[in-house]
Amino acid sequence: MAHGISLHVGLNNVDPAKYAGWDGKLIACENDARDMEQLAAQAGFEDRTTLLTSDATVENVTGELRKAARRLKAGDILLFTYSGHGGQVPDANGPADEPDRLDETMCLFDREYIDDELYRELEGFAEGVRVLAIHDCCHSGTGLRVRQIMTPEAMEEQFQTTDPAMVETTSRLMPLERQNELYQRDKDFFDDIQRELAGRDGREFGASAVLISACQDNQLAADGLRNGLFTGTLLQVWNGGEFPGGYRAFHREILKQMPATQSPHFFTTGREDNRYIGQRPFAV
Repeated sequence: MAHGISLHVGLNNVDPAKYAGWDGKLIACENDARDMEQLAAQAGFEDRTTLLTSDATVENVTGELRKAARRLKAGDILLFTYSGHGGQVPDANGPADEPDRLDETMCLFDREYIDDELYRELEGFAEGVRVLAIHDCCHSGTGLRVRQIMTPEAMEEQFQTTDPAMVETTSRLMPLERQNELYQRDKDFFDDIQRELAGRDGREFGASAVLISACQDNQLAADGLRNGLFTGTLLQVWNGGEFPGGYRAFHREILKQMPATQSPHFFTTGREDNRYIGQRPFAV
């Protein structure tokens, strides 16, 4: 029998002492994590861990991923869900690693967690392990300001305001001015991490990973009162386990029910496994 481990991370704020006074306040991310943990329980994941806000540190997230890597073997599955702010830092490894010269980050409680660091952890999983990552955050890879990403009409439709400053407080994008401020403060630290990891996200590894994320690089992910817009739609499509198709069909149905201003992204990496892609989502 295959074994399933799930890790659910949700942050309604970050530590302002570590983010130059910015607390990154959001509403629905902890609910997202709890609801995805409940989905995992219903889907048969026996080992589940949920890290909320102050517990969602780099040390704790990394530690849980490494525990999962030690336990899972070929045919097993890891479900990793994240809800919170997303950001970028300039990529010290250049365009061969990231064509837009930006590394995406998750804003964990104590610091930004670079995508190269996540790929390092994925390399630790055995060949044949299935990894499913569900990320409800912004990764605006263009590095553009909100007013450049969205028209006033699109802002009004998705965020009920035409004020770009208000959009930055109701979306899951780390404000761009804050991203730059923190990068300049911690530049040597982030550059050292990137050089040490040497572009992990461009390497192959033995596990097979599927990532479904909340929006495209030139869009923003909306927060909400109960769930993030993406997570809430995913849960509706999943319908308590009634959804019948595979992962690509699951993504297409979520996409169909989302507004044009927020189009979830589907991405695969690691060892190619079409059989996995065709399985029912969240199947252990």
